[in-house]
Amino acid sequence: MAREVDLETFAGAWTVGAVVLDVREPEEYRAGHVPGARLAPMSTLAAALPHVPKGRTVYVICASGNRSQWIADRLAAAGVDALSVAGGTRGWIGTGRPVVTGSAPGVV
Repeated sequence: MAREVDLETFAGAWTVGAVVLDVREPEEYRAGHVPGARLAPMSTLAAALPHVPKGRTVYVICASGNRSQWIADRLAAAGVDALSVAGGTRGWIGTGRPVVTGSAPGVV
């Protein structure tokens, strides 16, 4: 079972440069994402895996926290210290935190 962090804990890690993987689909990502989040769609996880940093905690985020839990489990099985962000991007936006639209910084 994936470990999970709440939005406050994630926000603290984000402010100091946490690695953030957004596992939503590209159109969802372009509509609004956490600044600095790297797009790694659930559908292409296998291709992204070699590019996921080892030795650092990776925060996995989706829309609400369901997909991110599943992906965090898979990453943990591959040896990555992965945490799912409870509440996801909707929660992040709902608390008034910064959001970026468009495709930067690109796919992992």
